[in-house]
Amino acid sequence: MLDKLLLVEDRFEEINQKLMDPAVVSDNALYRDLMKEHKNLTPIVEKIREYKRAKQDFDDAKEMLSGKGLDADMKEMLQEEYEENKEKMEQLDEEIKILLLPKDPNDDKNVIVEIRGGAGGEEAALFVNSLYRMYSMYAEQRRWKIEVINANPTELGGYKEISFSIDGDGAYSRLKFESGVHRVQRVPETETQGRVHTSTVTVAVLPEADEVEVEINPGDLQIDTFRSSGAGGQHINKTESAIRITHLPTGLVVECQDERSQMKNKDKAMKVLRSRLYEAKVREQNAAIASERKSQVGTGDRSERIRTYNYPQGRVSDHRIGLTIYRLNDFLNGDMDEIIDALITAAQAEALAAQTE
Repeated sequence: MLDKLLLVEDRFEEINQKLMDPAVVSDNALYRDLMKEHKNLTPIVEKIREYKRAKQDFDDAKEMLSGKGLDADMKEMLQEEYEENKEKMEQLDEEIKILLLPKDPNDDKNVIVEIRGGAGGEEAALFVNSLYRMYSMYAEQRRWKIEVINANPTELGGYKEISFSIDGDGAYSRLKFESGVHRVQRVPETETQGRVHTSTVTVAVLPEADEVEVEINPGDLQIDTFRSSGAGGQHINKTESAIRITHLPTGLVVECQDERSQMKNKDKAMKVLRSRLYEAKVREQNAAIASERKSQVGTGDRSERIRTYNYPQGRVSDHRIGLTIYRLNDFLNGDMDEIIDALITAAQAEALAAQTE
């Protein structure tokens, strides 16, 4: 592992030198790629240098402890330093192993989130709205930008479905484990008997794809226009600004009616279509890689029930890692990090275990 660490540090210094080269600075694409690599390597190199300092202090204390003529106080102080740095090295070793794990190439991407009501009718539609609010508040806390792409509202304030983009540093790395079936257990406002109902909502988190990553033949597209409308006849547009794009080879259909401009709706719809096609390609590749190993922490199976929100007990349970927290209101108000961090840690532990098999 030491040889690998030295190679990482050498590469970091090499990039530092290149970033000062005027020829590199003038090449926008090369400079951007090097800056991205520099950013990814920085936390690893910082830990490596911290490890090297701890090892030096450990070695010094060990050498001095082997000497003669030490009084009791000095020996106690050196022993403390020896133990402290030994423990620090072990901790840093684990942290560096995690940082050196192969990075998900999509982690730095922006995302498109699609939420759809499942079983439960209007109650499911209302919970779609609750989850949209939750992700919006989480994005706001992290200073990410959120923009609605398409929404199909209901009369009672819910959504049959809603899709939106989230732009921000590491958005996919934090939200990729949200894909799947979310189950809600609560007493609907329309329920007079006070019985708890169970409803489901599906969430899909798609990494936003660049045009160069997904080539779409214009001849494969059927583009239709229609008049946008909302619940109760609100926001009715007299012009046909809403867009429906059908990708004929796959049968994928994307709609966008959020903007009053037909061109803007088309741009948004194409962004969603590219991301869906990219996600399907990535999912196919991952399925081939993981065919011999069933992952504990999924990031793509939309039929998998991943989480339950139980209102009577005020709890949120993530079924993949067996974690339950009793802070439902906080979680729905965007305080999601406890579960998200636990999911990331579980995925890292799983990846480390896979490397040792």
